[in-house]
Amino acid sequence: MAISNIIANITKYISEAAMRIFSPSDDAYPVSGVQPFTGEPYDKRKDENN
Repeated sequence: MAISNIIANITKYISEAAMRIFSPSDDAYPVSGVQPFTGEPYDKRKDENN
């Protein structure tokens, strides 16, 4: 009886982990792509003059 409960608990643990790994993502992150650059590019020559 105890051995069957141990085996059932191990099977449940492994199957829950597999379901979590292979289930659809539940992340709620916003969709974001490449963001446009809106700043000034670094110019070393300009920095040396200051």
